[in-house]
Amino acid sequence: MLDKLDRHGRSLLVVDQPASIGALPVAVARACGHQVAYLPGLVMRRLADLHPGTAKTDARDAYVIADAARTLPHTLRRVDTGDEALAELEILVGYDDDLAGEVTRISNRIRGLLTQIHPPLERVLGPKIQHPAVLELLSRCGGPAGIRKAGRTKLLELVKKRAPRMGARLVEQILVALDTQTVVVPGTAAAETILPRLADNLRDLLHQRDQLAEQVEGMLDAHPLAEVLTSMPGIGVRTAARILLEVGDGSTFPTPGHLAAYAGLAPVTRRSGTSIRGEHPPKGGNKQLKRAFFLSAFAALADPASRTYYDRKRAEGKKHNAALICLARRRVDVLHAMLRTNTPYQPKPADEPRLAADKTHRDTPRGVRGPSASSHRWSMPMSGHRPKPCDGP
Repeated sequence: MLDKLDRHGRSLLVVDQPASIGALPVAVARACGHQVAYLPGLVMRRLADLHPGTAKTDARDAYVIADAARTLPHTLRRVDTGDEALAELEILVGYDDDLAGEVTRISNRIRGLLTQIHPPLERVLGPKIQHPAVLELLSRCGGPAGIRKAGRTKLLELVKKRAPRMGARLVEQILVALDTQTVVVPGTAAAETILPRLADNLRDLLHQRDQLAEQVEGMLDAHPLAEVLTSMPGIGVRTAARILLEVGDGSTFPTPGHLAAYAGLAPVTRRSGTSIRGEHPPKGGNKQLKRAFFLSAFAALADPASRTYYDRKRAEGKKHNAALICLARRRVDVLHAMLRTNTPYQPKPADEPRLAADKTHRDTPRGVRGPSASSHRWSMPMSGHRPKPCDGP
């Protein structure tokens, strides 16, 4: 089909799934020298409502995609340039996301069982459920009955190697929690047999994520934009990989506002007479990219200038999440400039005077808890201190 289209000139192939079933057509089109673009599924479904009929067939979907490519080219997204390293990185990052979801599920399952049979013990172990010492303790002893039976000496022996600093304090907290509850809840015996298996599964999943992180880091270091992304405070290996896969070199987005809108960080204006006014947080956007920006903003709170900006937003009355979204929106401007110029993050000296006032950004809400109310230049004054990256679960 593509060979026949060559007679009419260069063609544009548009797909709604660039991966999985769409990977082979994309590869064939590139081999034939054709351009390839991607129409997001949510956009396609909204455009389908503009066409008559309610049928869901391949032919109708193909017509909607072609019509969108012809009349609404701004809805298309670029498909990455077929780099083998990026394709492999996408598979590894996708598998890591699956592992992260499984880690969260099993962690919640363990905490749920502990809450059911012994709430005081869960209050001690729950916040540290992924710590190697806690997992070793649950794996070897099981639930509250097995931990009580092990005794102080055995517990210290189990946790001391994996938690030399907090081991003794953790054991004391566990023993106090065990004495707090004297009633045995029905189902405790079954939970005693399930908890070690869950702890072993969780430990294995965490080990797999550590191994996968090493592979991702090795592949990311080979990419020319890796140094640019990781030079920004708060962006670690996993966050940088996700941003690279979703944004690429940033050339698809003409302005930082376009990138913020794509990530779901730019506010949406909603006005209808006098009943609905102002800007509101968007409900759409790329969820994975928004999460990456949010987590990087949270990790960047260790940076003095980022922390100052966050505290200023909190002083304005915004809650924690809203202030983090403001910080994430501001960091989008910096990141977009870094990618556009292919230049690592360059903070200004700490003693350089700060900008007197931030310019109001046209995409920013006013009087609501949403994205940042100010824009800034890439060379915004920030400390050179770079905190340890935190990529979240």
